Amino acid sequence: MANLTRSNARIVRFAVFAAILIACGFILSKGSSYSAPPSVKSVAQPGPPVQVATPPVDAKDSLINKAADAPAAAPAAAPAAPAAKAGAPAVPAKAAVPPPAAAAPAKQEGIPQAPSDDIGGSSNAKAQAPAAAAPAAAAAAKAGDDKAAGSDSNAGTAKASGSRISATFVSLARNSDAQSLLGSIRQIEDRFNKNYNYDWVFLNDEPFDQNFKDITSAAVSGRARYGLIPKEQWSYPDHIDQEKAAYTREQMKNDGVIYGDSVPYRHMCRYESGFFWRHELMMDYEYYWRVEPDVKIYCDIDYDVFKWMKDNNKDYSFTISLPEYDKTIPTLWETTKAFIEENPQYLDKDNMMDWISNDKGQTYNGCHFWSNFEIANLNFWRGEAYTKYFEALDAAGGFFYERWGDAPVHSIAVSLFMPRDKVHFFEDVGYFHVPFHNCPVNKATRLAKNCVCNPSDDFTWRGHSCTPRYYSVKGLKRPEGWENFT
Repeated sequence: MANLTRSNARIVRFAVFAAILIACGFILSKGSSYSAPPSVKSVAQPGPPVQVATPPVDAKDSLINKAADAPAAAPAAAPAAPAAKAGAPAVPAKAAVPPPAAAAPAKQEGIPQAPSDDIGGSSNAKAQAPAAAAPAAAAAAKAGDDKAAGSDSNAGTAKASGSRISATFVSLARNSDAQSLLGSIRQIEDRFNKNYNYDWVFLNDEPFDQNFKDITSAAVSGRARYGLIPKEQWSYPDHIDQEKAAYTREQMKNDGVIYGDSVPYRHMCRYESGFFWRHELMMDYEYYWRVEPDVKIYCDIDYDVFKWMKDNNKDYSFTISLPEYDKTIPTLWETTKAFIEENPQYLDKDNMMDWISNDKGQTYNGCHFWSNFEIANLNFWRGEAYTKYFEALDAAGGFFYERWGDAPVHSIAVSLFMPRDKVHFFEDVGYFHVPFHNCPVNKATRLAKNCVCNPSDDFTWRGHSCTPRYYSVKGLKRPEGWENFT
């Protein structure tokens, strides 16, 4: 009996011990249910809980942001992370960082907006070339140029980015010229202006339509500015006998003179001779590059031509020169000689009379710079000598009684009133305006500048070109290989 009692006691103790072990195991397997108070949570995870999934887009913003969001560099939102186990510390989710591109509604990624001025009309916002494609644009941003923000505290002043100077392209065009001018713009932007972002001024005797503004402003990298030509600058002056002018046009038509019967062409020549540089938009600049529809630039221009002109004290430059049709200017030289006799003070001591005359000024040989391309200093046209000269020509009526062109008018003035060392021939640009080509004849130049022209088409050294004479009167060395393209 005693043995049975001892055995039962051992069983009871074993059962109690087993129960204690089971209870301890149960407690350990459940873990702690302690939860930190709010003040402790805020140290580990500030602010509201992190949302891993991308928040919904407001319906009114979805279309605006579509262009920026679709190609954004950041990947699509990551799938929701699995729920954290109880008791695990909170970890900020990297996917919650918003992609940088999403912060720019109404703008394409990497394409800052530039303002567009419009004299007499509405402004068109203009997209500037990406900084990655245009190193100069990035430098401009560092220099404090505020184009990226689309602001322009003084629309009447050309922005100077870094070493860029006050200069613009200028095109006289009609609304119907939009597509043909677009090709010219694209050529110049791709070959040159994408790296400098100079402004572009468009002038018209009629208001530009929205289509013209949309097409051109989308193509240029600087400001696109639109100006209306005053009526009095694109019409007959009061002193012109319109019956006499009409008779001249009829005669020239019968004689087969190019543009001989055109009234708009005469207004254009008069305007380019005496007024484009007076337009209020042009008053903001020192230098300009004239551009016409359907021109081509054959070579890369890897330096700032405007800055080069200023740094090297050049006031006029050209790419093609040739004689004028003598039937269009029968009295131009006589009118010029009369002006010089009355105003000898304007004749520069180091003039280039020997380029435009073979007999020391007795007659005009017709040589002129083809002004559909010209890069020049506006201050020359604004000066007293040229202003007085144009007034004398305008009073004589030759723009309407004959068919005086702006090319011979500009060229005669440059040759007489400007020192010869201020005139420059751009042999490395590569240029085409129907029907003449300027293509560098030096092979090394063509290769270095990525030119896409045939030197056999080059007009520079042909018999009817006036450029060989220009080289001779200035004592310049001709480029290597010129003799193979005469």
